Amino acid sequence: MSFRGKRTKAEKEPASVEAADDDQEDTNENMDGAEEAAQSQPSLQLDVGEAQGFIAFFKNMPEPASRTIRFFYRKKEGEFYSCHGEDAVYIAQECFHTMSVLKHIGKNNELPAVAVSPSNFNSFVVQLLTERQYRVEVWADVKGGKNGWTIIRQGSPGNLEEFEEIVFDTCGETQETPTVVCVQIVSDGAGWRVGLAYCDNTLKIIGVCEFLDGDQLTNLEAALVRLGTKECVAAEDKMRSPVEGKKLREIFDRCDVVLTERKSRDFSTKDINQDLNRLLGPESCKLINMEDENALSSAACLIRYLDLLSDERKFKLQELKLDRYMKLDKVEKDEAQDGNRNMSVYTLLNKCKTHIGSRLLLRWIKQPLLDPQEIETRLDLVETFVNDVQLRQSMQEIYLRHVPDLARLARKFQALEDCETSKGSLMKEKMVDPLKSLEDDFKQYERLVEQSLDLEGIDNHEYRINPNYRQESRKGRDREEFEDSGGERERWMFYLTFHGAVLISSVWRRGRRSFEETLKGKRTDIQHEIFVDSSCSERKKAANKLGLGEEKVKLERNKDKIYIFRITRKDEKVLRGKCGSFSVLETRKDGVKFTSTGLRPLSERYKEADDSYSEIQTSLVEKVVEVISTYAPAVESLSEVIAEIDVLVSLAHVASNAPTQYVRPLLSPAGQGDLILKESRHPCVEVMDDVSFIPNDIELLRSSSRLQIITGPNMGGKSTYIRQAGVIVLMAQIGSFVPCSSAEISICHSIHARIGAGDNQLKGVSTFMQEMLDTSSILSSATDKSLIIIDELGRGTSTYDGFGLAWAIAEHIASSIRAPCLFATHFHELTELEGKAEAVTNRHVTAHVADGKLTMLYQVRKGACDQSFGIHVAELAKFPEHVVEMARQKAEQLEMFGNASSSNEDAVGEPASKKRKTDEAAGEQGDHEEGSRLILQFLKDFSALPFDSLAPSEACLRVRQMRDEMASKGNKFVESLLLQPA
Repeated sequence: MSFRGKRTKAEKEPASVEAADDDQEDTNENMDGAEEAAQSQPSLQLDVGEAQGFIAFFKNMPEPASRTIRFFYRKKEGEFYSCHGEDAVYIAQECFHTMSVLKHIGKNNELPAVAVSPSNFNSFVVQLLTERQYRVEVWADVKGGKNGWTIIRQGSPGNLEEFEEIVFDTCGETQETPTVVCVQIVSDGAGWRVGLAYCDNTLKIIGVCEFLDGDQLTNLEAALVRLGTKECVAAEDKMRSPVEGKKLREIFDRCDVVLTERKSRDFSTKDINQDLNRLLGPESCKLINMEDENALSSAACLIRYLDLLSDERKFKLQELKLDRYMKLDKVEKDEAQDGNRNMSVYTLLNKCKTHIGSRLLLRWIKQPLLDPQEIETRLDLVETFVNDVQLRQSMQEIYLRHVPDLARLARKFQALEDCETSKGSLMKEKMVDPLKSLEDDFKQYERLVEQSLDLEGIDNHEYRINPNYRQESRKGRDREEFEDSGGERERWMFYLTFHGAVLISSVWRRGRRSFEETLKGKRTDIQHEIFVDSSCSERKKAANKLGLGEEKVKLERNKDKIYIFRITRKDEKVLRGKCGSFSVLETRKDGVKFTSTGLRPLSERYKEADDSYSEIQTSLVEKVVEVISTYAPAVESLSEVIAEIDVLVSLAHVASNAPTQYVRPLLSPAGQGDLILKESRHPCVEVMDDVSFIPNDIELLRSSSRLQIITGPNMGGKSTYIRQAGVIVLMAQIGSFVPCSSAEISICHSIHARIGAGDNQLKGVSTFMQEMLDTSSILSSATDKSLIIIDELGRGTSTYDGFGLAWAIAEHIASSIRAPCLFATHFHELTELEGKAEAVTNRHVTAHVADGKLTMLYQVRKGACDQSFGIHVAELAKFPEHVVEMARQKAEQLEMFGNASSSNEDAVGEPASKKRKTDEAAGEQGDHEEGSRLILQFLKDFSALPFDSLAPSEACLRVRQMRDEMASKGNKFVESLLLQPA
C-alpha cells in the first residue's frame, strides 16, 4: 500500500502498464512538434446540452486563489482531463507551447478548452507545483449533472501530499520535500515578535517557535531559507496592512515562496492544546512553550489549512534553533544550492550513493554549523575517510551503493576501533555502536519474517502467512518486547515508501526481481504442480477424450481464480457433440475456454479453500504488520546513520579527487581570528572542462585589512575571487575540507552577499532598487561576526550617485559594522578609502596590455588598479573598429570635461594616478586660458600698428618683436600654436 498521494476512486489508472508507457512515449514524441502535439491529445466532445450546463457551472464557480490552475477529470468522456477559460490559454501557451490545442465549446464557442491526456497531466502537474509555483485543483463529476462537480485533489508548492506519487515518480527520490510555513508577526517596540509554525507533510514533521526580529525581518528570512520553504500562510488582515503586509511581501518575494492568505478566524487558538496532543502526543507537547501566543496561533492556522487532524498518523516535533546554524540570505543560499544550474556547491559535493544521503547533504548546506566542536567532529570523520582510501572506496562502490547488510558494515568499521588516535573512538561512537545495536534489532525482525511468511507460497507468487505460524504464541512475546514503540504501522510503511535505500526495502526489491526472472521459466512446471496428481489426470483425461495431444490442452486460471482448459479455435470442432463431458465457457481470439465434469468440482473446492484462507490470513496480516511496525524507530535510526555515513564519505571523496586535493581548515571562534586562505580556488570553477585555475591568497585581517576593495578589468576574475571566499567558509562550516593549500577560518554567524544584476519587472522592482534592498538588508543585520561580499554596487544609477553610495556603504561597513568584507567595484576613486578608514586595503586583478591588446592574468595583487579596461574588453567582444574608436574619443572627452570642472576643487577620493591626470588637465586648462589672453593682446597690438607710415621691413620687424615677446611668456598653448606649420 502506498502512502504517497492516494489516487481517488474517481480517477483510475490506465488500462495497463503497457498502455501507460505507450501513451507516455507517444506524448514525448509528439511534443516535439506543435501539430503532432495537437493530434496526440484526446478530444473533448460534448453535446449542446452538456456544454451549456458545464459552462453555466463554470461561470458560477467560486473565485480560485491566485496562481491556481483547475483541471477537470473527464471519466465519462474517455479518461482524460480538461482545462477551461484562462487556465486553458495558459496550459496551451506555457505547457503545450502551441495554440493549436486550444478549442472552444458552447453554442457561440464562448469557453476556451484544452484536453489533457493522463500522461501530460502528470507532467504538467509536476511543472506547475515544483517549477512554476502554481496551485493545482482537480475537479470531478462525482454526482452527475451540472452541480455534481467537486474537488477531489488539490495541492500547492508547499503541500504535495495528494500529488506525491506523481512528483516523486517524475523527479526521483532526491526531490526535496516541501515545507509549508505559517507566519504571524506583531509589533514589539523597536522590532517584531514573530510566531512561526511549519510542517513537512511528507515526512510528518511539525515545528513551532517564536522569536524576536529586527525591522528588516532578517531572522525570518534566514528561517525560511533554512527550512526550504515553498509556501507561506499569513492572515489576510496582516497582508493588507501597509506596514506588516509590505514587509512580509518583501521577504516572501525575496525567498521566492508562494503566499497563501487565510481568514483571521483560522488563527484562533481555541482547542490548540488538544489538537497538538492529538498530532504530537503529550510528551512532545511538553516541549512547546504554551505562552508563545503568536507561535500557537500560527500552528492553529497551519493545522486547519493542511487539515492535519484528518491524518491518523502521528507527527514528530522538530525544534528550530536559530542560534545553532549559520544565517544565510537567499542570495548566498541560491549560490550554494543552485549555482548556475550546471554546477553548484551541492552538485559538486553530492557524490552520495543513497537518496537519503543526498537529501541530508542538501540540508547540511542550508544549515552550516556554528558550534566549533560539532564542526571539528565532522572534520575528524571526513579526515578518516580521506586518509583511508580503501575504506572510502569500498564504502562507495560496495556497501553504500547497494545499502549493505548491517553485520558486514559494522564489521568493516570494527577495524577502526583499535586506532590509537581519538578518531578511532569517535568512529566507534558515531557509527560502529549504533550499527551494532541496529543489527541486533533487525535480527529479531528477520526471525519474524521467516516464521510468519509462507516462503513456499512465494515460489507461486503468493504472499501469505505461514499456515504453521502460531500467532498467539508469538503475539504476547512480540508485544511485550515492542509495546513501547507500537502504533507506528502507517508511519513505518510511509517511511519505507520514500526511503527505499533502507535495507529491508532494498532486499525485497532485489528478491522480487530475481523471482520474476525465474518465474517465466517455471510457468509450465507450476501448471503441472498446482493440483498434483489430480489436475494432471484430469488434463490427460480431457486430452484423451478430445483426441488431442496433451500439449494442446492448456490448463489456466482465469481472473476469478477458477482453473479451466483452453484449446485453439482451430481445434474447437473436437468439442462438438461432447456436451456431456465438457462445457464451453467462452470463445475468444486466443482460443476456446472450457471445463470438464471432473475439473469443475476440484476447481471450485480449491477456490473455496483459497477464499477461506484469504479471509483468515487478512486478520493475521494485520497483526503481523502491527508487530512489524514497532521497528519504525530502528528503521529511522538506520536511515539517519547511513545518510550521515554517505555524506561524510562523499565529502571525503570530493576532497581527495579534486584537481588539487583539499585541505582541512583550522577554525577559530566567531569574532576572533582572521580569514586567511592560501592559494584558494573556487571549487566549482576549477572542475570545469578546459579550465586551469590560477589560485590566489585571501587575507582578511581584523586589525589591518578586514575590508578589501578589489578593482580591475571586467572578466578579470574579481567576482570569482570574492565568491570563492564565501563558498570556502560555507564548506568549512558544514564539515568539508576546502580548496586551499592552507586555511584559517574564523567561524561566521552569517554570510551576506550582494552579487549579480537582476530585477523583478512583474513586481516593479528595478535592478538598482534590488541592489538597494539587498544592501539595506546587509547594513541592518550584519555584525562583526558576519562575512560580507559585495560585487559591483551602484551600477544602476548615475556615476556620481553610484560612487557616493558605494563610498558611504564601504565606509560604514569598515568603521561601524567592522565585519570582514570583500568589495569589488569599478569605481577606481573608491580606492582612496585606504588610509581614510580603518583596516581598509586595496587589491586589484592584473592584466597586461601590449600593442593595444588586453590579456587577463587572473592574479590578485596588492594596491589599486590605475586604469579602466572597459574599451579593451569591448575589443575582445569583437566590437566594430569605428565603434571602439568613437568610444575611446568620447571617454577622453568626458574625462577632460570632468577634470576641467573639478580643477578648482580639491580632488577628494581620487587615487594618485587620477590626481596626476587631474592636475595635468587643470594645468592645460590654465595654459589655454592664459594663452588666449596673450593672443588677444597680440591681436590688439597688431591692429594698432601704423602700417601706413612704416616701411615694410620695419613693419615685419615690429611684428616679429611682438611675437617673440608673446612667446617669452612661456605659455604652452601659445608655443603649440607657434610650432604648427603655416
